[in-house]
Amino acid sequence: MPDKPPAKVQFNVYLPPDLVKAFKHRAIDEGRSLSAVVQSALTDYLSRKESQ
Repeated sequence: MPDKPPAKVQFNVYLPPDLVKAFKHRAIDEGRSLSAVVQSALTDYLSRKESQ
């Protein structure tokens, strides 16, 4: 039996429209969901902060 993916929660953030537009375009260009791109960005940010 395959493992279930980790549960996800929704949260709201307020960002400048140009930043949201850029993230949406990046997601489309990479063939990924907007959530996947934001998750990658947040994961990268957290890993950099922990290593400083």
